Formats: sequence, structure tokens, C-alpha cells
Amino acid sequence: MKLGMVFPGQGSQSVGMLKGYAGLPEIDAVRAEAAAVLGADFLTILDDGPSEQLNLTLNTQPAMLSTAIAAYRAWRALGGMAPAVVAGHSLGEYSALVAADSLALGDALRLVRFRALSMQEAVPEGQGAMAAILGLDADAARAACAEVERGGEAVQAVNFNAPGQVVIAGDKSAVARAIEACKARGAKRAMLLPVSAPFHSTLMQPAAAKLACYMEKIALLAPTIPLVNNVDVRQETDPLKIKDALVRQAASPVRWVETIRSMAAQGVTHVLECGPGRVLAGLVKRIEPKLQGIAAADRASLELALATIKGG
Repeated sequence: MKLGMVFPGQGSQSVGMLKGYAGLPEIDAVRAEAAAVLGADFLTILDDGPSEQLNLTLNTQPAMLSTAIAAYRAWRALGGMAPAVVAGHSLGEYSALVAADSLALGDALRLVRFRALSMQEAVPEGQGAMAAILGLDADAARAACAEVERGGEAVQAVNFNAPGQVVIAGDKSAVARAIEACKARGAKRAMLLPVSAPFHSTLMQPAAAKLACYMEKIALLAPTIPLVNNVDVRQETDPLKIKDALVRQAASPVRWVETIRSMAAQGVTHVLECGPGRVLAGLVKRIEPKLQGIAAADRASLELALATIKGG
């Protein structure tokens, strides 16, 4: 057995998600650090909502990071094996870096809060959009987007989540045109996503530029666990190259299909999604049928994952 571990990004959040792991000292330690860095009000939003506040990008990103790292530390404290390789979907890459001892949790919390604010400021709310395209291959989705870009309005394929599952993002009107173009090319379904900015599109370049400046103040170490990054599907050990990849990631596609296939090529047999939600675990078998995807979305599923992994 060889374990790969993945960490989710925005979209898997829910009010009270950290409470699902309650009763373990590692959870309390992460909660205390998050409160010290971001304030007690942040924990109130995470635990009790309202959901409208939690779903604001500036709260969602540190909330997902906090919960994912709490889950990871609980996993290890309960005897869960160390992963042989890690990765994170979009924002989840920051959780992967913390798990790999490349980035301190406090620094990561400040960094993702800054990242969230920069992304939201890059495109005023209501001007950008994202949409999931189902049943259309990646090349066709790219071609549909290129076909409808005009008048300075941008739209691109930005998340390659699974075969036949692509997310597009860009200016709102261009996304609407691209949805129709994708349907004309045979997409089975296309739906707008409830997000506040067109993440990973070229419209995020102003956010990437701000992130590059902020990143200079952050201490990064070489990961102690091999980490496959989103933007290049590479395992970097040089802190400067890791920072560069994180900056480019903000305005570049998430190459998730290639990331999971990279894990499989390294001999990984089981992929554990560590953190709230089960989306990534569900995508594993669609990407690589020989892999087993497992979720640790709360304490109960974490303990079940422990039993599954120990059972081989």
C-alpha cells in the first residue's frame, strides 16, 4: 500500500464543519491558533455561521485551511500513516504545504486571507462567473471558450477535475456565451457555480501580482513530503520555485486529472481526502479506476478511513 493525501479547496465548506472532528486535542490546538491569528470572530463564523458569512471568500479560504489541517493532525495523532505524496486542489495546496512542513500554519492562515482578499478585489463582485461543464472533454471546452472570447472579455477552462468535468471562468457575459458554445459541442450539462470571483482565470492576474509581493515576506521550507503542485504538476523542493508556482496558480488552471495520475504513476494505491467534503475522493476512481478514494470528512469517517487503510 502507498498512500496519497489530497486536500480540498473552496466549495466543500459548511457551517460547523470543524465541530465534526471535535473531541481531539489536535482540533483544539488548531482552533486556538486560528483564533490567535484571525480573531475569535473568525471561529464564531466557522462554528455558527451564518453561511453567508462563511461563504465569503475571505472567510472560506482560512476556514477550509483550518479544518483540513485539524483533520490531518488528528489523523496522524490517531495513528494514521504518513502520506507518501500530497497535493491540494486550488486553495488546498496551501493545506498540503502545511502538512508537508513547508509552511507554518500561522503564516498559511495570513497568506490565504490575503490571497482571498486579493482575488475578490481583482474582479468586482457580479462581473465574473464560473460554470461547471459536464460531459465534454477538455479540448472541446477549451475550444468553446476560445470561440466566444471577444471585445476584451475573457473566458477560459480553469479546472480540469475529471474526464468530462471541466470548470470555466471569466467575464460573466463571456461565460454565458461559452456555456452555450459548450452545449452546442455536446456538453450534457452546464451550470453556473455560486462563487464570488472567476478563480484561476487570467482575470486573476492582479491578484497574482499582489500575492507575489506578499509572498516575499513568507518563510517557506522544502517539503518533507513530496508535493505535486497544481500549476505545473511538478514536485518542487526549492522554496523560491514553490512560491513562484503558488503565485502563478492564482491565475492558472488547476490540473487535477494530471495530479491524480501523477500519484498513480508513483505507485500510490489509496488516496485520502483530508478535510471537509468528499468531492475529491469521489473523483479519484473516475480519474484512475485502479485507485481507491477515501474521505476523512469528519471524525467518524476519519476513524473509518483509519480502519480501511490499516486493513490494506
